[in-house]
Amino acid sequence: MNLLLAEDDALLADALQQQLLNASFKVEWAENGAVAEYLLKKQDFDVAILDLGLPMVDGLTVLKRVREAGRTLPILVLTALDALEHRVAGLQAGADDYLTKPFDFPELEARLHALMRRGRPASQSQQLRRLSLDRTARRASIGGEALELSPREWSLLDLLVSERDRVVTKAQIVEAWGADEGGSIEVYIHRLRKKLEGSGLAVRTVRGLGYLLEASSS
Repeated sequence: MNLLLAEDDALLADALQQQLLNASFKVEWAENGAVAEYLLKKQDFDVAILDLGLPMVDGLTVLKRVREAGRTLPILVLTALDALEHRVAGLQAGADDYLTKPFDFPELEARLHALMRRGRPASQSQQLRRLSLDRTARRASIGGEALELSPREWSLLDLLVSERDRVVTKAQIVEAWGADEGGSIEVYIHRLRKKLEGSGLAVRTVRGLGYLLEASSS
């Protein structure tokens, strides 16, 4: 997943780059607005993080120019300016999301994944090994036999399938559920593992990171 990080604070940028790399992002850093504008217009990124307080060309101007150039990638504005008028200005200029400093990295990561999911709509039907998903009807089956899934189990399965072969963090799961109840995630993972038996898929725990849907031998 290619990401542009436009941030002039070198210490923050370095820390973010390391965390993003650990979260499987390929990061390109722009330390000022001129470089950020050039890269956003000339290269293809899956998502961008754009600080409003950039030197040379401010982030809001970069955002407007990039949108005027027809670039439609998801852009998350990251800034210390938390007044309502700043948030409104950023969104009106073409930002897809807004996060104020200071922030927790799991929230930033969850927002980035949510932006990318919106930017690439999932197919309404999907087949993985013996598992079939019908997103229109919100139904899943294994070898033609329907699975009985609660709303949260469905959301969890849909997220894992959408991000297959990539680690899904607890923050992403909470974001998908739309509720701050991360403490029950392990319970739902356990239930889903049992229901996926015989599908040719398994949910693996990646210690310290999250969960991964991958092919299994069973």
